[in-house]
Amino acid sequence: MRVHIVNPSHFSFGTGFITPRWMYVLAAATPAKWGDPILSDESLEPFDTDQLEKGDVIGIGLHTGNALVGYELGRRARARGASVVYGGSHPTLFPEEAFERGGAHTVVKGDGDVAWGEAIEDCVNGVPKRIYNGGRVDAGTFRKARWDLMDRKKYAWASVQTVRGCPKHCSFCSVWRTDGQEPRQRGVNPVIEEIVELRRMGFRFIALADDNFYPVTLDDLKMAARREDKTKYNELKALRDERFELMALMAKLPNDLNFFTQITMESAEDPAFLDAMRAARINGALVGIEAVTPEGLKDVYKDFNLAGDELVERLQTFRKHGVYILGSFIFGLPSDRPGTFDATAELAKRADIAFAQFVTLTPFPGTLDFEKWEREQGDDISTVDGIPVSRHWLIPQAKRPKLLTPHPVMSGEEIRQGTQNVWNNFYSFKASWKRSNFLKAFRNRVAFVICSKVMLQAFGNTGLSTDSARASRATKLGGIGFSLLQKIFAATPMPGLKVPKPAEMSDASAQI
Repeated sequence: MRVHIVNPSHFSFGTGFITPRWMYVLAAATPAKWGDPILSDESLEPFDTDQLEKGDVIGIGLHTGNALVGYELGRRARARGASVVYGGSHPTLFPEEAFERGGAHTVVKGDGDVAWGEAIEDCVNGVPKRIYNGGRVDAGTFRKARWDLMDRKKYAWASVQTVRGCPKHCSFCSVWRTDGQEPRQRGVNPVIEEIVELRRMGFRFIALADDNFYPVTLDDLKMAARREDKTKYNELKALRDERFELMALMAKLPNDLNFFTQITMESAEDPAFLDAMRAARINGALVGIEAVTPEGLKDVYKDFNLAGDELVERLQTFRKHGVYILGSFIFGLPSDRPGTFDATAELAKRADIAFAQFVTLTPFPGTLDFEKWEREQGDDISTVDGIPVSRHWLIPQAKRPKLLTPHPVMSGEEIRQGTQNVWNNFYSFKASWKRSNFLKAFRNRVAFVICSKVMLQAFGNTGLSTDSARASRATKLGGIGFSLLQKIFAATPMPGLKVPKPAEMSDASAQI
């Protein structure tokens, strides 16, 4: 009996950008008596089900975007006699779908750090439960990834998780429902140990794969401080202090390391936190900007963000503190108009955003947008090959409507084309070279332009706003780009690197 863990993907690039950390976490959660699991990332190459034998156990991780291809894989695996286990955010929300569409024997809902091992044991003994409720495990239970099972040359960047959950409740996001609104913050020492392990292997670019690296805002602390009962304040203060402790230790690591994370816009109001990020070499961050107008922000329940000139100033604050932004924008909001595309592109340029992603509004399961959209559809919902559009992830991308939520003034094709044009213009050679001017070395500027073109091919030209022919070409070009980036970003391994000792807490962590 062998255990397989598979990351399904519609596109295989040969080389990957960021390691799919969840696979290596589940590898660590696999009971040792069953041997090392066989890990297969289909973003590198398709999984060959012929290698499966009767009695094997295969774990398939799904998010909504890869559910369709994952179900196809599961049916093939079941036909080979393997026990099929689904997990991830999508089966957590729609467990029955995995049985109906994917040939599941069992589904793990929630975290797999503990439940995955239980599912394997029961499958081997022929008594799998239908559902395992993994829940939201305590941060002390988080597993360290089994990076020893990874082929170092297959990925440009590594990934480490420091916290699960996000206290926000954005209408387009399901994280706060699947992972919770209470931040489960991992201990400082395990995080540092994992970073050191990856640097020993030769990684110098590491993504902090967190839902929100800035889980406690200054406003959160101020509001909690007003309460007579200081319990909540003390909890939040402890979380904030741990962030500073982590960053202080990261600052002691080799200075060729570069980190990238995900934070909310409010962190720009916290100069002490941004300065600590810079000292820790957290040089980049994904910030969900979503919309550039007050009306658009209200559409997505994100009116804690700014708009217009205030937004430009806020985004420039990040750069002044040495944090370069990957801005995320959504097109197709009810308040959007034909001029929104150019206005968004212009604001991105004015704000000195290093990178950006532009997506069309898609109601994903588990979000408020999805629930509202499904209610409004009622019994009159349209279908494609018998599949209701409310289950759009089950429709092949070539047949999937380009716009799922009707827009008051624009057609789906207008929004698709407008989105694609913004991608093309933002990542043109001329625009990308101009944005690289903050880098001094010519080699680094060339690497920046390559990154820009890879972003366009791998993400802009394979998304919902593109066509199938462009997506096919983009997969080939993206693979070439990822291979180049792997070589550019690689560093000489440091097998003797030691784990730094804890530092004293910075006074900045106490500021409110």
